[in-house]
Amino acid sequence: MKTFDSKVAGIPCQIRVDEYTVVPPWRGSASTCPSSDDFYGYEEIIYTVLDRRGREAMWLERKITADMDEQILEEIRGQYEQ
Repeated sequence: MKTFDSKVAGIPCQIRVDEYTVVPPWRGSASTCPSSDDFYGYEEIIYTVLDRRGREAMWLERKITADMDEQILEEIRGQYEQ
């Protein structure tokens, strides 16, 4: 698990990445692909919002909007590209 500093609704916090899975699109024929999901590829990211002390902060997680969620996902992708 990876943890990094971030902000939710302007409040400093930490994001803990619980799961990060990226399956690229299948490069072969559709008939040889293990599953239809694998053919197009997919990304699965599960994270938990923590307070600055590292404790789960459900109250802060409830403040996340769709735009904030996308920003957090971009931050997570950036953490794994390093």
